Amino acid sequence: MNNHEIDYKIYGDDMQFVEVELDPQETVIAEAGSFMMMEDNIHMETIFGDGSGTSGGGLMGKLFSAGKRVVTGENLFMTAFTNQGHGKKHVSFASPYPGKIIPMDLSELGGKIICQKDAFLAAAKGVSVGIEFQRKIGAGFFGGEGFIMQKLEGDGLAFVHAGGTITKKELLPGQTLRVDTGCLVSMTSGVDYNIEMVKGVKTALFGGEGLFFATLRGPGSVWIQSLPFSRLASRVFAAAPHRGGGKDEGSIARGIFDMFNGD
Repeated sequence: MNNHEIDYKIYGDDMQFVEVELDPQETVIAEAGSFMMMEDNIHMETIFGDGSGTSGGGLMGKLFSAGKRVVTGENLFMTAFTNQGHGKKHVSFASPYPGKIIPMDLSELGGKIICQKDAFLAAAKGVSVGIEFQRKIGAGFFGGEGFIMQKLEGDGLAFVHAGGTITKKELLPGQTLRVDTGCLVSMTSGVDYNIEMVKGVKTALFGGEGLFFATLRGPGSVWIQSLPFSRLASRVFAAAPHRGGGKDEGSIARGIFDMFNGD
């Protein structure tokens, strides 16, 4: 094992957090802002780069790994939590919005998974958080996530967060699954990812599901979320009172607005 071996327990249902158990000198890395709580004798340190802990390449290697995170829209820095005590200690990380935390053992998934941006929550030290460019123009322009997705590499444990309920699908060689572009959470490296346009003018214009969907072709594993954050945010924005309108939920205008939005 090149990565630190860590134990964990996930608490909660819709607003989950993961508690990681660290043996002496074990380390877990996490995205800035995901920290929830920790016990004494755990040392918290800000690190520069992708969290892999490799020293190859010196300063230029660290700059390159940090640059990859900037391209995906992430923070330049990550946080490392190391147990510097003598017994087992615990540190917890919380999900940023309603959904599920998915534990993924990279050693059982071919050493690499590809996931949507902002999905990564925490991982054993040694897991590299990089970028995966979409090689197909259609997937890049219309895939919802653009040309760039996150790539987690290593042989340790990683935690990914997604919205709503999560389902895992196992695709056989040549088997195809079509999903909404925003509902794709992650997939193993052997899955072929492409974008197809919705057939039929009426369906495309009036179906309300967008003009494109993602086509996933096996073999491999795929994780799908029921509530993408973009969909949740758009519903919250639509329900929020806008300037110039009344704030009273019982107003006539508000009632008409809710009727057309299906509330």
